Amino acid sequence: MQTQQMSNSSSISHFLLLPLAHTRQLQLLHFCLFLGISLAALLANGLIISAVACGHHLHTPMFFFLLNLALTDLGSICTTVPKAMHNSLWDTRTISYSGCAIQLFFFVFFMSAEFSLLTIMCYDRYVSICKPLHYGTLLGSRACAHMAAAAWASGFLNALMHTANTFSLPLCHGNALGQFFCEIPQILKLSCSHSNFRDRGPTAVSAFLYLGCFVFIVFSYVQIFRVVLRIPSEQGRHKAFSTCLPHLAVVSLFISTAFFAYLKPPSMSSPSLDLMVSVLYSVVPPALNPLIYSLKNQELKAEVWRLMTGSFQEH
Repeated sequence: MQTQQMSNSSSISHFLLLPLAHTRQLQLLHFCLFLGISLAALLANGLIISAVACGHHLHTPMFFFLLNLALTDLGSICTTVPKAMHNSLWDTRTISYSGCAIQLFFFVFFMSAEFSLLTIMCYDRYVSICKPLHYGTLLGSRACAHMAAAAWASGFLNALMHTANTFSLPLCHGNALGQFFCEIPQILKLSCSHSNFRDRGPTAVSAFLYLGCFVFIVFSYVQIFRVVLRIPSEQGRHKAFSTCLPHLAVVSLFISTAFFAYLKPPSMSSPSLDLMVSVLYSVVPPALNPLIYSLKNQELKAEVWRLMTGSFQEH
């Protein structure tokens, strides 16, 4: 039986992704929609990266981490959306076995790095507001570089662990995935066993670590709001909220949808619900994050505007 299971797994040369639509008109509509979202994400995140890199007054820890966050957003949307657009345009569902493994690795890599960066950005806000006299010591340039490197390294190790584990499992339930990209829960559904710790172990470990990060974020914001509400001047409270609320909005959207996608009970799973939730945590944030941050941050908004108008004037 074990030999047959391994044979079934090794005989899979490709996977079938979930089609976004079944009629040609809707397929082309989804293609145009994804094209618009991806172009908006590329433009917005590219502007943030350029603004932070070129604006010397933005060379602060907060904007340094925001630049890294924009890089993860670019990476995540470039990992999932192009293949979905290709399938919609050419009316196909296939992705090769190796292509699926590569897509899953980079998706987990960028998502894990993003969550780590969001946690670090929360720490940045906490130190800035609750321990302002220690800000230069706790968040010096070397410390920021080490924290960013740790975020990327943890994302890489997490992706390596999940990819190696997921694609070493024997698959004996076909090759059709109920998602428009290669996602861990969908591949685990094809596994021959659903109760083995080897199947769910890495997911449980990651969930435990991310839960720790989530508790840290909640605790930090409780402390932040306690300090902010004691600020006597309305202008001071407004300035503090303007730097915290965008980060809180991004964290809330990312955590709520990602946790729901990975930790919801199987009884709640359905193709339409899984598709909607996956779009909310994998496609929408990369396009929405730059808008959320730039709307509330006057320095970033001014630098982006200067960058755009300067480019237009040169042409």
